[in-house]
Amino acid sequence: MVRHTQSTPPCTTTETTMTDREARAARNQERSLAAFLAKKAEFDALLTELTQASADHFGADPETVLWGEAAWLSDATAKLKDIADQHFRRGEYEA
Repeated sequence: MVRHTQSTPPCTTTETTMTDREARAARNQERSLAAFLAKKAEFDALLTELTQASADHFGADPETVLWGEAAWLSDATAKLKDIADQHFRRGEYEA
């Protein structure tokens, strides 16, 4: 008696799907990293500009500073504090 066994071919659909998903995930991660690094460079450039402006007292003449300059700096400081609080999860951003 001769038996013929029928072997099943490997499931290439699942393997292909997983490979496609992994490839898409890798491409997505690469694009995410590129976008992140571009925004980080922009952020760092803004920080450099602000640091230089701060060293120059934001262009304010200490002999003639009025409440307008103080109010502007107070507003700018509040915005930066909000950004820092978001990043460090402080204040209203605490978990």
